[in-house]
Amino acid sequence: MFLEFFAVIVAGVAGFGTALIAHRLTLRRLPDWTAPFGAAIAMVLMVIYLEYSWAGRFEAGLPEDVTVVSRNEHRVWYRPWTFVVPLTTRIIAVDNRIRQPHSVNPDMVLTGVILKERWALTFGFKSIFDCAAGRRADLSEGTVLDEEGIPQNVDWFTMDPDDPFLTTACGGEMHNGGSSAQG
Repeated sequence: MFLEFFAVIVAGVAGFGTALIAHRLTLRRLPDWTAPFGAAIAMVLMVIYLEYSWAGRFEAGLPEDVTVVSRNEHRVWYRPWTFVVPLTTRIIAVDNRIRQPHSVNPDMVLTGVILKERWALTFGFKSIFDCAAGRRADLSEGTVLDEEGIPQNVDWFTMDPDDPFLTTACGGEMHNGGSSAQG
């Protein structure tokens, strides 16, 4: 966050300097407010760039066997440019590094899930996918498994058969962290 703040300040100084040089080169024919306006425009553009590029930078830092399965795109009135190009505010990724099919029931797959939201801590947890039934359950410390390895005290979430979350976890697709499936 500090680096982004610093980048915005540097952009403001660069915008101020560029506008000041333009003001001087035109023999002061530009209005006096050109330099502060240049700083403001440069800072706003840098903030927009940073808001749009965070997801790509996060994905580029993921290991190869972590696959992005969903991006939450956001449109809001106080950011009118988001109606043209939606802003990604949250990413869901499947961590296939810990993918483990169940030894008795191969339709049950344990894998990691990574949730990343802009301006929030990264959150990770384990989920078990029932690939045959097309459903998922998030595991916690209190989860109890029966003798067949099926969790007993969890909420199952039904998923579409073509949901990238389900197909990635069940198929074990291993993509570069920069790759993603929209969902």
